Amino acid sequence: MEKKEKAELQKAWLESAVEDLKTAEELFNLGRFSGCLFFCHLIIEKTLKAIYIKVNDIYPPPTHKLINLATLSKIKLDKELKLYLTEITTFNVEARYDIFKEKLYKKATREFTQKYLDIAKNIFVKFKKLI
Repeated sequence: MEKKEKAELQKAWLESAVEDLKTAEELFNLGRFSGCLFFCHLIIEKTLKAIYIKVNDIYPPPTHKLINLATLSKIKLDKELKLYLTEITTFNVEARYDIFKEKLYKKATREFTQKYLDIAKNIFVKFKKLI
């Protein structure tokens, strides 16, 4: 991958993650908690894909599994971060597919969503430093 293309792709993924963070915050403020959680997943996924490009010099794989992306991006994960990434990955599946949506609606309380919005912001800041 050419250096210019690599930089442009990383920038695009990161800018998209920043937009998704704004969307997550707006959805939270509107009380749309399951949507907020879905965007929390996107924030982390897109940031990991920017890191993946930096580390591997190729396009990221078409996966939504955050731990896999982090591992492929050679990020060392402690136990707590693995637990958070595992939980946040479920927001993608549960928000996307009707057979799982009810499960997400039940756990997407204001308190739960605020917790994971804060966690997603912190992970975003941590991972952004790796780019």
